[in-house]
Amino acid sequence: MSAEIHRRNSCRLCGGTALSLVFNLTPTPPANAFVDEQQLTKSQSEYPLDLFLCKDCAHLQLLDIVDPELLFRDYVYVSGTSPSFVRHFEEYATDVVARFELDAGDLAVDIGSNDGTLLGFFRNMGLHVLGVDPAKNIAAEASKKGIETWPVFFDAGTVLKIVEDKGPASIVTANNVFAHADDLAVIADGVRNLLAPNGVFLFEVSYLGDVFEKILFDTIYHEHLSYHSVQPLVRFFAARNMQLFSVQRVPSHGGSMRCAVQLADGPHRADGSVEALVQGERILKIDRAETWRGYGAKINTLGEELRAMLAEIKQQGKTIAGFGAPAKATTLMYHFDIDAGDIDFIVDDSPLKQGLFTPGKNIPVVSASEIYVRNPDYIVILAWNFAAPIIAGYAEFQNRGGHFIVPLPKLEVV
Repeated sequence: MSAEIHRRNSCRLCGGTALSLVFNLTPTPPANAFVDEQQLTKSQSEYPLDLFLCKDCAHLQLLDIVDPELLFRDYVYVSGTSPSFVRHFEEYATDVVARFELDAGDLAVDIGSNDGTLLGFFRNMGLHVLGVDPAKNIAAEASKKGIETWPVFFDAGTVLKIVEDKGPASIVTANNVFAHADDLAVIADGVRNLLAPNGVFLFEVSYLGDVFEKILFDTIYHEHLSYHSVQPLVRFFAARNMQLFSVQRVPSHGGSMRCAVQLADGPHRADGSVEALVQGERILKIDRAETWRGYGAKINTLGEELRAMLAEIKQQGKTIAGFGAPAKATTLMYHFDIDAGDIDFIVDDSPLKQGLFTPGKNIPVVSASEIYVRNPDYIVILAWNFAAPIIAGYAEFQNRGGHFIVPLPKLEVV
């Protein structure tokens, strides 16, 4: 393999070496590796998306690791461009402050804080806040807005400096980033050393139960190294003198979980949610290799249906656009073999993506206002987890005779 990628040989949760390849997706470039017009003539490297199940703890994961510097230093995703996520983080912050009785002046640290959307709500409630995010451009913008953000990776050195400069944290959050790191033990150990005695570590990740039941395979891409279920996490945190004491199901990304972790002797009582989800996972049998081998066949069936639909529309001489250029779209388009011959252009609300072209497929990304300029006949909602607000917000497109295609969790035309 090139210097940009390497393969680990052990489970990143339990360290076990009994790993079974259960299914693979089509290799892709990094999911957020958008290019400008000058880069169109250059080919982009594609990396494997092979999924392995640990036979010891049942953790599902990628073992091929793309260099984090390549993935995260020049990042194009920002939370603040999505009204749905802004509302989500406002509700999140309100819930956390009330649930854990945080006081004005308590320190909240967000790992992978992005543009500081969540921390902004914590700050408005009187908390001291600090963001940690290696994306230098986004970290700088967050700091300019008054959300102090360190442009570094979260490691032992960073933790030591935070404790020295700011003191222990009452709350540490990591939203859709605890799946991103290769060495999760470094993050967990760092959080343990950063937390105040009554502190709580909260992290949101896509929930493997939803990925399985709803066939949300496009949440699998190189940034996401781990696909979390509850059972392996219980063992992982216990081995570090920490306790996973509560798990909430939340609708983000088609189905996520918000995990609450404290020090082993922390004050918060387990609420029964952990045990209930572990039991549910056993019923789904997502801890078994044969379950995941059948999953790959289900994905392929979905792809055949979508490919046939797009081909029929094109044969009728009609135009197709895409709505949203999220990371998941790269996985979907590669595995289903969808390219610029199928989708003419993609609209996205993020100014960081507009004017660029999608990773590998080179489909142009433009402002959503282009919908009413170019008047496509169909729009495939690639950001399908926001299908409802997108459809509601673009009723005029339908009034003009346009149709939306929602590819997941099930293929439908609206």
